[in-house]
Amino acid sequence: MTDVGSARDEARGGTKEPWGNTVLVELENGIAWVAMNRPDKRNAMNPVMNREMNEVIDALEVDDRCGVLVLTGEGDSFSSGMDLKEYFRETDDKSRMVQVRARRDAFAWQGSKLMNFAKPTIAMVNGWCFGGAFTPMASCDLAIAADEATFGVSEINWGILPGGNVTKVLSQLMGRRAALYAIMTGIPFDGKKAAAMGLVNESVPLAELRQHTRELAKVLLEKNPTVLHQAKVAFRNVEDMSWEVALDYLGAKNEQGILIDPERGRQQGLKQFLDDKSYRPGLKSMKRGG
Repeated sequence: MTDVGSARDEARGGTKEPWGNTVLVELENGIAWVAMNRPDKRNAMNPVMNREMNEVIDALEVDDRCGVLVLTGEGDSFSSGMDLKEYFRETDDKSRMVQVRARRDAFAWQGSKLMNFAKPTIAMVNGWCFGGAFTPMASCDLAIAADEATFGVSEINWGILPGGNVTKVLSQLMGRRAALYAIMTGIPFDGKKAAAMGLVNESVPLAELRQHTRELAKVLLEKNPTVLHQAKVAFRNVEDMSWEVALDYLGAKNEQGILIDPERGRQQGLKQFLDDKSYRPGLKSMKRGG
């Protein structure tokens, strides 16, 4: 993956973009390909990467060149999880403030920042995905894996519970039996099985993974960005609501979206369908700005 930041630093008056070390970013026709970049460590997430990733996500959220964020790993791994040496052992004897900062940086981007990112996010699992890497993978809106990818919840093998919120992730995305099997045995599984269990949306051969992900990103780029954001926020919020509360909330959320949408998508959609007869909602997207 090529980092295109340097050329654009000059084009933007020398303002340095926050990627190029442990995180690489390639901007391609509305898609921001964001890669964890420690291939020699299977992209294990250390404190430096966690800090840089927070900065990258914050920058891309307000960057008009990014319409969809794709999270992946450089080399042959997505991520092997938290760096056991740099994240755990080397912070054990540091001050409480250092430990808190390391955990805050990790939990921020891997969880809330990805989940609440204003634009669509896709995890592209290209290889090893172990332990703590399940959290950022699951925090993305969608996930596509290579058939050949290897997933594993291996913490049981070295004496701890799954790190961070991985247990919560598995309880939400996988069936009870499958989740407990993964947690209690530590036995790895491939991308095809991950898709069958609902951990990812689908898996495809590794040779087709990037193009398949690109095509999915293009589908999302066709949609109204305000409505996409409202839809994913609403989905996350209704999970713990009662039927009646959810119905009221979703009605209000829909009205809010109509009010704040600069493209006036609802009006355009009705006009293109009823008046212009230029598209069918069940088959394709309306023309944005039409």
